[in-house]
Amino acid sequence: MDYSDRSGAGPIADRFALMDATEQANLVQSGEATSLELVEAAIGRIAVLNPKINAIACSNFDLARQQAKSVTGKEPFSGVPTLIKDLLPYPGHTAGFGSRLLDGAPALTSSDYADTLQASGLIALGKSTVSEFGLLGTTETLAKGATRNPWDITLSPGGSSGGAVAAVAAGMVPIAHASDGGGSIRGPSSFCGLFGFKPGRNRTVSNGVPAEMPTAALLAEHCVSRSVRDSARWLQMTENRDLSTRLPSLEHLRSSFPKNVRIGFYHNDSLGLSPTPEVEAALHETALLCETIGCDVFEIKAPCFDPETTVDAFFDLTGLMLSGVFAQIRNMMGNAYDEDGLEPYTLEIARRASDLAPADIEMAQTVLAKNATNAERSMQQCDVILSPTVPFEAFPLGRYGPETDVKVLQAFTARLAGYTFVSSLTGWPAMTVPLHWTDKGLPVGSHFTAPSGKDPLLFSLAYQLEQARPWKHRLDELTKDLLCHNA
Repeated sequence: MDYSDRSGAGPIADRFALMDATEQANLVQSGEATSLELVEAAIGRIAVLNPKINAIACSNFDLARQQAKSVTGKEPFSGVPTLIKDLLPYPGHTAGFGSRLLDGAPALTSSDYADTLQASGLIALGKSTVSEFGLLGTTETLAKGATRNPWDITLSPGGSSGGAVAAVAAGMVPIAHASDGGGSIRGPSSFCGLFGFKPGRNRTVSNGVPAEMPTAALLAEHCVSRSVRDSARWLQMTENRDLSTRLPSLEHLRSSFPKNVRIGFYHNDSLGLSPTPEVEAALHETALLCETIGCDVFEIKAPCFDPETTVDAFFDLTGLMLSGVFAQIRNMMGNAYDEDGLEPYTLEIARRASDLAPADIEMAQTVLAKNATNAERSMQQCDVILSPTVPFEAFPLGRYGPETDVKVLQAFTARLAGYTFVSSLTGWPAMTVPLHWTDKGLPVGSHFTAPSGKDPLLFSLAYQLEQARPWKHRLDELTKDLLCHNA
């Protein structure tokens, strides 16, 4: 493989490897590159990097090449290669959901969200790895094995969007689809040094999940990216067309940050537990950085809600949702349905839900609604809330696999989402921003939330933070190093 960067000064696989999605699209739109060139380059990087990272659940490169030839150069992401998280059915790709039971199954449905991504000019090379049905905060399944963190391959990239963040951080693709039900975009992005944004509730077009499905209101579709502008463009592309206030232009977001934005920060998570010293240091560092860009920063108490009843209600409703999904799969597969194809943790969550009475289900829904109302009050004293994204740095693979005791995994999930879940509960927009690296070279994200409808404010803040403390050069160095040592 020929290694030379755009200046001829450094070891990278191709001239697109260090470009974000916007820059790649600009090349296609200007005629300086073709979509097929972008796709072939990304396929080449995947061939070099994925054997070590294991972020690809399945691929369809022939379809990607075919679709690349039909790009007009007028789409927002003209010809940009990407990956789709393996929880979103997508035309031309299998829908395995991280499970042995469904591995290789064709996608039988699509959605407005998937159709919008296709219309944007994005070229899906394949599906990214996930925890089974998105349940665990690590991506190491019995179906696909462990996905590894590019910063240290002995560590987890988190979950459930582990494959998406690992692929983008490593440089396989510049941007990737991801989804978030309690922190599944933000936690993994923190572990892998990416910008991870969760849109506010009802901000985007439908992902096809019925609104009446338990926990459907917690889910958000978006992406993980190496730059703020890529994420903002993705949201512009996927927003509901009937929103009263759409996301403004990227230039407006970049240049219109309000003065004296009130940022309240807190230390301990919803369980009252402290983060690690490194994460605590990152929080203080970020608070000082916010002051330097003109924000009014002060300490507040954590959002007020009962974490124990909320966690119990979440697992009850998640199990109920799984039971319904498994019933549908059983009807479709008939005699081919075999529960041995499901992971022990998944089966246990669904089994416990089978013991719930209708009154239990109604109570769980009431608990979530009540706790969301209580948490909302914390936003009345500030414009933005700052906290850690997760209370610790990336953790070793094998510690929280799908065959670990259910109680251990549930406690891990509650701890992992101790900061991120509140914005899923309330429907607030939220983001993690990669502003700190440990002495060992591991990234630590800072978490920001804003009231419902204030997605533009978070993006404006993100632009300011990106300018004040750029992070892309760190990702570029990681990509160059990985490509050089894996050639």
